[in-house]
Formats: sequence, C-alpha cells, structure tokens
Amino acid sequence: MVSASDNSSEDGNPFVVVKDLKKSFSLTGNRRLSVVDVPSFSLGAGHQLAIFGGSGSGKSTFLNLIAGILNADSGNITIGNIDISILSEADRDQVRAKLIGCVFQSFHLLQGCTALENLLVAMSVCGHADKAKARDLLSMVGMPEKENFLPSQLSVGQQQRVGIARALSNNPQLILADEPTGSLDPENASQSIDLLQSLCKQRGCTLITVSHDPSIVDRFDSSLKWEDLNQVVNTSHEP
Repeated sequence: MVSASDNSSEDGNPFVVVKDLKKSFSLTGNRRLSVVDVPSFSLGAGHQLAIFGGSGSGKSTFLNLIAGILNADSGNITIGNIDISILSEADRDQVRAKLIGCVFQSFHLLQGCTALENLLVAMSVCGHADKAKARDLLSMVGMPEKENFLPSQLSVGQQQRVGIARALSNNPQLILADEPTGSLDPENASQSIDLLQSLCKQRGCTLITVSHDPSIVDRFDSSLKWEDLNQVVNTSHEP
C-alpha cells in the first residue's frame, strides 16, 4: 500500500486534493453517525489508485463527496483548480458533468434506453450528443453490435461495459469507480478492471476505485487502505 498523498502530477501539483473532510448523517435521538473524517488526501493527474476497505465503511460516501453528489459537513475538495466544497449543488452538478465520470456497482443504466441512447443522454448533459462518438466508445469497450440493445437484453458484464463507456462520454479528467466489479463474476470483474484501467491510461484520466475485493486492489500499482485514510473512530455521537 502506498500513500495517495505522494502521487502528484508531473508539474508537482496534485489534481485531486482533500483537506479536513468530514461527513456525518443524522440518526434518531439527536445523534449523528460519523462516516468520513479524512484529514488529507491528494492524487496527481493521470494516476490510478485503488482504495481498499470493508463494505459499509464509508468508501462510497467518500467518492460521492469528491463527485459532488453529497455535500460535506466541513473541509475542502479541490479538483483541478476548482474548490467544489464552496459551490452550490447546481454548480457541483455542472463540474461533475464536465470533469468527472462515474462507474457504479449497480450500473445505473436507463432501462428504457438502448446502450447507444444511454451514452447520448449522458452526452446531452454537456450539450453535445454525438452519435458517432458514442458508437466509437461502444466499440472501444467491445460492444459495437449491441448499440440497440436495452440493458435488460445485456449480460451484467456487458452492462458494466456500457457503464464504462458512459463514464468516458464527456471526456472527463477524473473517473470515480465505486465497487465497479461488485455485481460481476471473477472473469467479468477482471476484464472490466483491465478495460477501465487501459482506457483511463489511454485518455490520461485520473482514476480512483474503491473496492472491498483484494484481488481487484492488487491489480493497481498504487493502493491505500481506507482505514489508514479515514480517521473515524466513534460511529455515532451527540451533536
């Protein structure tokens, strides 16, 4: 395991920087559940990192904070030169659409849309639904003949390939993969991680993957234990 703090970009400036990040959730009886307490984290542009930890330990919440899907209780998250922690929800959505691609364990494909349409919908968020580019992406993930298939007509491995293509559809600088192999058998898991790493390397994307599966983490040159990064001790406290 190596520290993500050491992974700076070639010019010495990290691409993702987290400082004093905290997130908790409300419980009954005026209590709060502390989930994320990360004093410091940074990762250089183009680097690929796996964060390993148990299920339900807060890894996904950490990714959702970096993605701007959740708002932190306190702390700062900087992507490139943008401090997303001071942005409104609408502005965070815009940053995510332009800079970040997300790969999910449960795929989150639109069930009423074909593989091609799923990519075009994602592209339309940035105002440029390019059918030729979408087809190129499906070809890159080995799915050129499946563009008119609905998710229900695809295997789970094929659905994840569409999910990877969708994550790359707006030329993101950062890919966040949340348990991307959690729904896959070992063979499809291996193929999906290889594909994700290869495409991110080709495109110069920074990649952060979280997983509870050590066999997936071992495929990364750089990895970090979530328990070493996250300083949460007590799971709940009074406000």
